[in-house]
Amino acid sequence: MMGLYVFNSDVMISMKLSHPVDLLIRQALVFDGTLSEPRVQDLAVREGRIVALHDQLQVQATHTVDAQGLALMPGIIDSHTHFDAQITWDAYVRPSPAMGVTTAVIGNCGFTIAPCRPADRELTMRNLTQVEGMSLEVLRQGIDWGFETFPEYLAMLKRKGSAVNIAAYVGHSSVRTWVMGEQANKREATPEEIDAMADIVKEAMAAGAVGFATSTSPAHNGEGGFPMPSRLASDEEMMQLTLAMASLGRGVYMVTKGGQMAMSFLQSLSKTSGRPVMVAALLHNSTNPDAVFKDMNAIAQANEQGIPLIGQVSCCPLTMDFTFASAYPVEGLVSWRPAMGLSHEALKVMLADPSFRQSVKAELSQTATFRLFNNEWDKVHVVQTALSEHQSFEQKSVAELAQASHQDPLDFALDLALKEDLQTVFTAQLLNSDTDAVARLLNDPHSLVSLSDAGAHLTFFNDAGFGLHLMGHWARDLGKMSMTQAVHKLTQQPAQVLGLKERGVLLEGYAADLLLFDPQTVGRGPKHRVFDLPGGAARLNTLATGVHGVWVNGQLVADQQGLVDQAGLHGKLLTEFA
Repeated sequence: MMGLYVFNSDVMISMKLSHPVDLLIRQALVFDGTLSEPRVQDLAVREGRIVALHDQLQVQATHTVDAQGLALMPGIIDSHTHFDAQITWDAYVRPSPAMGVTTAVIGNCGFTIAPCRPADRELTMRNLTQVEGMSLEVLRQGIDWGFETFPEYLAMLKRKGSAVNIAAYVGHSSVRTWVMGEQANKREATPEEIDAMADIVKEAMAAGAVGFATSTSPAHNGEGGFPMPSRLASDEEMMQLTLAMASLGRGVYMVTKGGQMAMSFLQSLSKTSGRPVMVAALLHNSTNPDAVFKDMNAIAQANEQGIPLIGQVSCCPLTMDFTFASAYPVEGLVSWRPAMGLSHEALKVMLADPSFRQSVKAELSQTATFRLFNNEWDKVHVVQTALSEHQSFEQKSVAELAQASHQDPLDFALDLALKEDLQTVFTAQLLNSDTDAVARLLNDPHSLVSLSDAGAHLTFFNDAGFGLHLMGHWARDLGKMSMTQAVHKLTQQPAQVLGLKERGVLLEGYAADLLLFDPQTVGRGPKHRVFDLPGGAARLNTLATGVHGVWVNGQLVADQQGLVDQAGLHGKLLTEFA
């Protein structure tokens, strides 16, 4: 808290700069991104770079900000976004800049839109509709397909510009589809096909990809319930593509790991390639509480042996709105596969089938190593009903409503959905709800706070403000870490892991990616819907609280009211990494 830090003006040392600067931020409590204790200082910016950081600066400035009572830190680095499609129609990658994010990494899980042949565009969009909860009509109206190869995609992003800095993974599922076409999500690749994929990965790395991203998660399905293409990859394919990524001596291998993917194999990928392996999504499951810590222990043991592994964890409870027209929380269940890919009327027939329901109940009754939904119907609530006679159900749990009607919870939920033509909106708290367990994950030295999924699940999910939540909720309100530690987790640490040059720390000569905030009020507000997607479609949004200014490469992009009017596109496409 601000009251804990005392500045003695009697010992203040002044420094004079001979040349004017573009921006001067005066007397902010500076959290520089390292684990050093904060101190009150002035910071000066010229031509997008920090030129001075001192107790007191004497200099002429085009813009001066009085930051007394406020804190200054490097901009938040969001290492897990899915802006790949949105950025082609929205260079401001809303809402991230207003949430203090100055650098976003796209292409996570390998769910990219490049490379993509014209013949595969519809399939790519339909896969994203399923696995990332995106509207097919929004994607059809919004995506600019002015590219085919990954280098052409990067060239287009550079030409269009962006409000924040962007780094991009080359995605496994897109690479697989380019080489294998319609067979990409149906079988293993041949040695010749693996060689062709490796060539594409090498080409992408040479063009400036930050690394190679993939997924083996059983929750990740594309159109018709088929697995996303990367899930069909053999261990040999994973190894060869990781080595292709590492051929230039850089790159991060990022994977959303399914339970069947052994940590020992990930260690072998890192050891053989000499490159870091980033493992997602390490979330706490209350019905199998030890599983995530076993993975974190394996990551710690690997690092003790000099093998760099890091786990992506979230500071937010995984809460998602959904309808049974696209029930993402249960789509990873084997028993749900018969319902995948069915059209509206056919889906309703399947959801009413007693044998289908019985198989789902049987699977949910079994303990699993990892799955999104774990039969906790007390954590599923009715958010919005379509018929007035059901309005009294809103804001009540399915468990409570099912008990009152003497039904099984699954039967109650499906019956309600069917009566309302699958328009009923539910919300489910899926994972990461145990405060002490999540705090343990957040403070683990080998965890990276991430998993915002910004740009995906636009209608039903938004954790773009994860960084503000870490600082406000976990550091200030709960005291589970210091504000210094929280800032470090959001800035210097991800910059080091990803190899971002001269970012993530407030240091002379570094890029002026800055977040000015009030430590007493910083956080995120309640969720609400806005209608700014292509065609006027809705997305879920949250407003920032306590944010006073966000600068990307020295230029103001957001303030207390959010994205500033006529904010420029000052972000850089990052293509060179340490």
